[in-house]
Amino acid sequence: MKSLSINPIRRIVWPLAIAQIIMWAAMFYLFPALLLVWEGELGWSKTELSGAFTLALVVSAVLAPAVGRLIDRGQGSRTITGSAFLGSLLLVLLSMVTKLWQFYAVWIVIGVAMAGGLYEACFAILTRVMGTRAKKAITWVTLIAGFAGTVAFPGAHALVGIFGWRGAVLSFAAAIFFIAAPLNWFGCRLSERHCETCAVVAGRKTTETSGVFRSAGFWLLAVAFTAVALDHGVLLTHLLPLLNERGIQSQTAVLAASMIGPMQVAGRLAMVAVGNRVSTLGIFIVAYIALASAALGLLVSATVPVFLAVFILLQGAGFGVMSIMRPVMTAELFGRHDFGLISGALAVPYIGAAAAAPTIAALIYGVGGYELVIWFAGGAAGLGLISLLAAATVSTRSRDVH
Repeated sequence: MKSLSINPIRRIVWPLAIAQIIMWAAMFYLFPALLLVWEGELGWSKTELSGAFTLALVVSAVLAPAVGRLIDRGQGSRTITGSAFLGSLLLVLLSMVTKLWQFYAVWIVIGVAMAGGLYEACFAILTRVMGTRAKKAITWVTLIAGFAGTVAFPGAHALVGIFGWRGAVLSFAAAIFFIAAPLNWFGCRLSERHCETCAVVAGRKTTETSGVFRSAGFWLLAVAFTAVALDHGVLLTHLLPLLNERGIQSQTAVLAASMIGPMQVAGRLAMVAVGNRVSTLGIFIVAYIALASAALGLLVSATVPVFLAVFILLQGAGFGVMSIMRPVMTAELFGRHDFGLISGALAVPYIGAAAAAPTIAALIYGVGGYELVIWFAGGAAGLGLISLLAAATVSTRSRDVH
């Protein structure tokens, strides 16, 4: 078995990262990018349209463990490449819809392509293939793929102006078919020839994996990750009306919302600079504290506007780091055998919480306004930190016993 050298690492990461840019742009960011266009041309309300996207996320969450199991069995290249081709076909069908039920049907199946083609699947493949080097690879994939929104919004706007929304959707479908799918295949096939852990992945017995799912550490980690999704989801999806309620001018609010993404990249770059000098647990602790502090900054921003900048920096950087470190922490606590299945199971409540976050925020707003939403977000970050520390403690004791 060959060990990974620098050049093969780059040849694996770059194709997968570029494919992730295209697939995130086409299967995720395309929805918010075209939401107003669909509302205007198809005559359906934002609420009606958004329900389809929510269902896609739910389907993606439910299928995450099954996708992880396929990757554990060495089917990563077929899974992620097949999902790309499926996503391309579904976007072609999306360009033809005329009725709301058709719109929903297409997006529900797009959820299947999301499960097998976006970050969770990609990270599982990289963790299986690169072993201890997965952290660096995942970091670079997310840094590069972080430009998906930058591609999707102006790209969709320009294409709609030239071809209309149906032509724009077909253009994204073509990008997946002719660029993303071949890159996925190339990156995965190359990775299988340079796999650190593939030969021993089958070593864990089913009973051992079942023991992970029954362990307190697994459920505590699930709570810790889900808390992150709730914290970020309730704030980000309601950020503009939330800032408006706190007296922030609309132009400033839009600028603040647009800077969350760049701050995620900044957080990831900071983590690259730190390298291995800080443990994974230490990085998580700092990130949770950043999210909790961001909520406090948002509370104070109504009277001291400069704290809005503090919120943007801490919220973006904290969440940006978390999105990279979730698979790394999972591998450290539970090992890399059956990683795809375990990581997929942890993704179910995480993605489910992200899908439910807008509704949860709306319900909390109905009870106590957006100030209560902010307190909820801060509380979620605090709960996440406590759960993570407990998960790390329980898992360490379990390893010591065995």
